[in-house]
Amino acid sequence: MIREVPHDARTLVERVFRALADGNFHSGEELARRLGVSRSAVWKAANSLRELGSTVHAVRNRGYRLAGAGEPLDAELIRDALSRTLRVRLRHIEVAWTVASTNTVLLERGPPPQGECEVALAEFQSAGRGRRGRTWFAPPGGAVCLSMSWTFAQVPRDVGSLSLAIGVCVLRALSRLGVPDLQLKWPNDVLMGDAKLGGILIELRAEAAGPACVVIGIGLNVALGAALLAQINATGVAAADLSAAGIGRPARNAIAAQVIESCTGGLLDFEREGLRPFMDEWRHADALRGRAVTVLNGDERTRGLARGVDVTGALLVEAPQGVRKFVAGEVSVRPLA
Repeated sequence: MIREVPHDARTLVERVFRALADGNFHSGEELARRLGVSRSAVWKAANSLRELGSTVHAVRNRGYRLAGAGEPLDAELIRDALSRTLRVRLRHIEVAWTVASTNTVLLERGPPPQGECEVALAEFQSAGRGRRGRTWFAPPGGAVCLSMSWTFAQVPRDVGSLSLAIGVCVLRALSRLGVPDLQLKWPNDVLMGDAKLGGILIELRAEAAGPACVVIGIGLNVALGAALLAQINATGVAAADLSAAGIGRPARNAIAAQVIESCTGGLLDFEREGLRPFMDEWRHADALRGRAVTVLNGDERTRGLARGVDVTGALLVEAPQGVRKFVAGEVSVRPLA
């Protein structure tokens, strides 16, 4: 099932975004005529896009241009790009203009039947979340923000390692799209060099016994623009986007479809075998292995050398007191003062 907002129910800001998403200049007069509104309304909508983080150029005698943004997300295009086998498992997929969080959208619903998934995407998240409550910045058209819900027959024994398996699935998807040599940082970051390209947030909804539903949030930077990249970097997080990978104008619907396809297959493997089928690829992509790190776990700080992960997904750190295992914590490769 596909759920998408009908054309006549879209806000003017979304309609202007879609009209500008081809990356070309469009005059205010042309946009006003096409959308059936005044030029002043178009100007206000362009300013609203700027407030959401988009880079909108306005040039006299040329009009407006949305810099960097990829094609609008389209639930039907994404579904059609999936394999026939996966389409059978896709209970529904929806694209919204703006939501608080795609994870929240799916968490507020009942879990899907076992063996089926539900997918929610949004052009803009007003309260997009990363780990530990951090804000996820993503302007309209500048990222792929999607969530998947999936029901396991019972809570997997090493469910804490699921973010590692999903990270491998994301790298598989991007590799198929021509983006090689990405890395993974324990437990949930996708890196391009030492800069963050994307992140994974997994939320578990389960009873003491019986089925367990996971909601998997995946955010990938596609074309953030120089201003937003600078804003993110000012928070102390180095960020990167796919437009810097030299793949031209990224096709966001193709990216979303590949990620959904790869992660669904990965969930089936994880339910049967846990992290084992993903270990070799994780080790190859491990951005921390052999590096000096500091792990923050509550009030405890542990310094040592990262030695990879074990089959439960725990981070191994060779510290002065011996090899330590961490199932949670913040890892930094920068020495703390």
